[in-house]
Amino acid sequence: MNLEEIIRGRRSIQLYQDKEVDITLLKQLLGTAIWVPNHKMTQPWRFVFVYGKGKEKIAELNRRSSAKGTTEEEKKRSGEKAYQKMMGVPVYLMVLLEENPDLKTRQEDYAATSCIIQNFSLLAWEKEIGLIWKTGPLTTTEAFRNVIGAQKGEKVVGMLQIGYPAKVPKPRPRVDIHNRIEEIY
Repeated sequence: MNLEEIIRGRRSIQLYQDKEVDITLLKQLLGTAIWVPNHKMTQPWRFVFVYGKGKEKIAELNRRSSAKGTTEEEKKRSGEKAYQKMMGVPVYLMVLLEENPDLKTRQEDYAATSCIIQNFSLLAWEKEIGLIWKTGPLTTTEAFRNVIGAQKGEKVVGMLQIGYPAKVPKPRPRVDIHNRIEEIY
């Protein structure tokens, strides 16, 4: 695959094969992904891999936060479904950002960290590994932050769910770029 094929072919993956993902390989991909533009080279990012038994704590938090319904049975069923969904993800990569007190620097740092996630997703896709970038309510809770070791002043930019795809979604249409381009000459 060439770069254009990788960019156009990459999908957000939510269902994974029951297949182990090599953490050493993921670390190598991350080592390449960090080569992004970063104004003033603040490099404010930090990463936490969660896999194996470590997933249980996150899955349990998801069980508790997702236990919804009008009866105890409904709550138990929805909580268990949420727990199993989290346990079905082979590897999580938490992407954290040390938030700079200066707004402009903080925005530039967030953009650079987002570029790392995009680079990582493309590098993984090239190796037939899929992921989805999540930032849901769970990632903002104090309990979640404690489990992943987020420090005071760090923002959770993403909870990347990583694995070999069990199902690859069809591409979703994009806007015609020609309708979004203007020229001044």
